[in-house]
Amino acid sequence: MDKTDKKVILVVDDDADVRDSIFLYLSEMEDYSVITYDGAADVMERIQKDNIDVVLTDIVMPGMSGIELLEKIRQVNNQLPVILITGFADLDVAISAIKKGAFDFILKPFHPDYLHHSIKKAIQHNNYLRLKEDYNRYLENIVLQRTEELEISKKHAENLSHDIVKRLTTVAEFRDIEAMEHVSRIGFYSELLARELGMPEDFIQTVKLASPLHDIGKIGIVDSILLKPASLTFEEFEKIKTHTTHGARILTGSAHPVLQLAASIALNHHEKWDGTGYPMGLKGEDIPFEGRIVGIADQYDAIRNQRVYKPAFTHEEAFKIIVEGNERTNPGHFDPDVLKAFIKHSHKFEEIYNILLHSPAKS
Repeated sequence: MDKTDKKVILVVDDDADVRDSIFLYLSEMEDYSVITYDGAADVMERIQKDNIDVVLTDIVMPGMSGIELLEKIRQVNNQLPVILITGFADLDVAISAIKKGAFDFILKPFHPDYLHHSIKKAIQHNNYLRLKEDYNRYLENIVLQRTEELEISKKHAENLSHDIVKRLTTVAEFRDIEAMEHVSRIGFYSELLARELGMPEDFIQTVKLASPLHDIGKIGIVDSILLKPASLTFEEFEKIKTHTTHGARILTGSAHPVLQLAASIALNHHEKWDGTGYPMGLKGEDIPFEGRIVGIADQYDAIRNQRVYKPAFTHEEAFKIIVEGNERTNPGHFDPDVLKAFIKHSHKFEEIYNILLHSPAKS
């Protein structure tokens, strides 16, 4: 590969062993050129002068922290992916980093494959943003020629909503690699159910955008549990269950209707009609409607997917489990009206799953 084609990764860490291990690992790959710094003091000049594709920085460093460096980068470059590394699991630090525009959050000691995966997805995401930016500029020129100013403003607002949700959804995907295709399908399932249940069009479109954020709270679950290649213990599953409250905590407080609905979905999508769900054990119509819709969509997709504790099931098997029940799932877990809508359109669930099996939606 020509040197000019390589992606430039800038690594900032005051630990020489960490810098050297990252440098050696990434330099072995012909795709990357790696630059290392032992502190953040001189990094900004390099970022402004050269074309850097990804910044990988420790959070805790003398002089300037990784989050402070992130803030300075955001002042001059809104799109440069910044991946933060830390040696301790602190949800408040993770939330702060995400709100300030961090692309990903990795805990030490990290697995090299996870590091490579994160960098690769950051580069792909940045390429997508550049293409989208070019395409949006083209569209804006057409719109300016053919539409009223009000329509232009509406289009920008819609684009912003999609961009906000896409960025947050990317965070959810990185905390659970197996969830990448899963979150893409949830929005289409939820749209289908909401439409069948006669919901207003604005609710249908909002739940489609908001529902992929249902598992955003998994950024608060440590890798040793979230990525464990074996069945979870009781205590570990109790930790997993907290992703509902973590998700609500991240999303609550926004004035944006999509994020408001997403906060409710994150909190309530594991509640069950018969009151046996979590985190609050809500029952029947006490469960917000959006939580009831996403609950059955999430359950169907989870049954279809292979996990360390279960094989992948066919559509017919998943349908039977939801409608008739098994040792883990009971039809009484679901709102009867939502269950009827699922039964009526189950063949469309199968179509969505098959279409998006290896091709996450780019809506």
